[in-house]
Amino acid sequence: MAGMPAAAQDRDAPETLGDLIPDSAVDNAEDWASQGTDAQDDTVGDAVPEPDTPIESPQGFSLPWPEDIEIDGVEPLEPEGDIEFADLDLGRAQVDIEQAETERLADNLVLGFPQSEPPFSERGDFVERFSALSTIEGLENEDASVAQLAARAREDEELLGDLLRVYGYYDGQIIRSIGALQPGEDVATETPTVRFDVIPGNRYRYGTINLGNLDAAPDYEELRASFGIYSGDYLQSDTIVQEQFSLDRKLGETGYAFAKIDEPQLLIDHEREEGDLILDVEPGGKYVFGGVVSSDPKFLSGRHLGSIARFQEGDVYQRSLSLDLRRAVTATGLVSSVSVTPREVTPPQGDQPGVVEMDVDLERAKLRTIAGAIGYGSEEGFRLQASWEHRNLFPPEGSLRLRAILGTQEQLGGVTFRKNNFGGRDKVLTLDAYASAQDTVAYDANTVALTGTYERLSTLLFQKPFSWSLGATVLASDERNRVIGGVPRPRQTYLVAALSGRAQIDTTDSLLDPTQGFRVAGFVSPTTSRTEGDQYYYLANQADASYYQSVGSNIVAAGRFRYASIVGAPIFAIPPSRRLYAGGGGSVRGYGYQAIGPKNDFGEPTGGRNLVEASVEARIGTGFFDGAVSVVPFFDLGAVSIEETPDFRFVKYGAGVGLRYDTGFGPLRLDVGFPLNPDPEDAPVAVYVSLGQAF
Repeated sequence: MAGMPAAAQDRDAPETLGDLIPDSAVDNAEDWASQGTDAQDDTVGDAVPEPDTPIESPQGFSLPWPEDIEIDGVEPLEPEGDIEFADLDLGRAQVDIEQAETERLADNLVLGFPQSEPPFSERGDFVERFSALSTIEGLENEDASVAQLAARAREDEELLGDLLRVYGYYDGQIIRSIGALQPGEDVATETPTVRFDVIPGNRYRYGTINLGNLDAAPDYEELRASFGIYSGDYLQSDTIVQEQFSLDRKLGETGYAFAKIDEPQLLIDHEREEGDLILDVEPGGKYVFGGVVSSDPKFLSGRHLGSIARFQEGDVYQRSLSLDLRRAVTATGLVSSVSVTPREVTPPQGDQPGVVEMDVDLERAKLRTIAGAIGYGSEEGFRLQASWEHRNLFPPEGSLRLRAILGTQEQLGGVTFRKNNFGGRDKVLTLDAYASAQDTVAYDANTVALTGTYERLSTLLFQKPFSWSLGATVLASDERNRVIGGVPRPRQTYLVAALSGRAQIDTTDSLLDPTQGFRVAGFVSPTTSRTEGDQYYYLANQADASYYQSVGSNIVAAGRFRYASIVGAPIFAIPPSRRLYAGGGGSVRGYGYQAIGPKNDFGEPTGGRNLVEASVEARIGTGFFDGAVSVVPFFDLGAVSIEETPDFRFVKYGAGVGLRYDTGFGPLRLDVGFPLNPDPEDAPVAVYVSLGQAF
């Protein structure tokens, strides 16, 4: 210590830190410190100069250098053979990064799965969803610098964590590494690669399921069964939305017109490894349908709207039928906007359901339409068409349409009355009167006609498995009966009366572009015809069948067959305009319209009493324009016979290829057909453009 006398010190002993501190520093530390480094204390003496030579040996050390040390008798330890090491179960997943299974999703992206127990049960779906959302996988290799890769790696790391939580892995870990060499690979790749090792950990389960007041509903068990989540199930958050939708749909389809469901809440308890689900459901009471009330009864009455609804008063309320009524009103084309809202008129009482009326609030659309079209075809020549229509001149839904056609081969003037939803949904009454003059390659006819049909239509809004039509026709026609067997015939006048009936079964998945299913249709028309003072009776009939089958993911194989005949009268007793013909875009492609069949000495088709047609085609999807374009090779055949039964003397074959462009509403069709056994007057190629498939 500085306070001890100097004489008491051993001069040969090494100086201590206390020996180096002067007494003045101890007495007044602040003054001594202010003297600076140049000040010298008398007790210390002058500063010691730097030595010119190194110290030969350190003072106070006598240990030998390491190379001089010798340690004898040291032997390596060997483990005892009977020692057993215990496996410590700490409740953690067992992982081994080096032995991890890997999946390479792209040249620059690898997923590793080192966890072996518990197994990652949702791994396949997890990888598929990550691959679809990854920002790294969408990065072009030539543009993928390390900086860009690192930035996207951080985004993908967050994505992986989010996906783990979606599947109920709330303690999961993601280990990210970036480099050119991945574990298990012997040679480094030139492309920088991101690897994510996914350690999901334990999967959480649902704990308590709270569905609010759902248990107050009288049919609780049925409603609860529609919500397929129970305590103890593995937790997956996106299934909550799906099951919520299922429950909401069940409520809406079983009479609960005013049911409400709040947003779900999921409370995670990491200690229990469970999630408690709260879904506040307020079912309300059950209801049945009452009447339909229109906001504009003079325009579309509530009675008429009730006739097109798919429910009756007293039926259990279904939300889907309410939405269907809205679509049906929109489909009339008479309104610009419409809403359908249930309104309580009688509340539920005890076991008795309440009653709701359906309020239809609508706005009128513009009802008058003027339309026109002009076109040209190599077979038909020029054609100009115009029409005027009032779509609700005779409420409700009674339209009047005036139309006119001026063309190279056809001139027509007509008036049409049409009553939509007449006697029920999608039932249509049509009355049509017209006068026409037609001059085709097959016949020349001047006709005045009155027709009427009543039919149940299959529509784009509601494609029906069964549809039908009934009709009647009365006409007078002055026609030039073509030369048959070299014997010319003068113009003849025909008075015709006919009834008709048609029925169709349709199991296809689309009216305009079917990919699977079949259609079968039958048509019969008992007819009487008076010409040249004689009365004739015959039966016209036709059967159609088509079949569609998807082959793989982008090919649809389609085929059709048609058989038609007219039995009971000779060929000359049948007006040429009502005989059977083949050829054209909806028949045998590669040939002109009505160009197939028996012909006279001038090569003009005369028509026949029997027809057979068949077609096959493959609709092959492509990747062009996001898959909207398809290529369609096809083969057609057709035969028309003068006799009532087929003889195939005039059978013709056509083949070609077409393009289809999916407009969203229906395919736009372009077909190029070639006649395989043409007659001299047939063109070498024919082109057809239309909306919809050929069949």
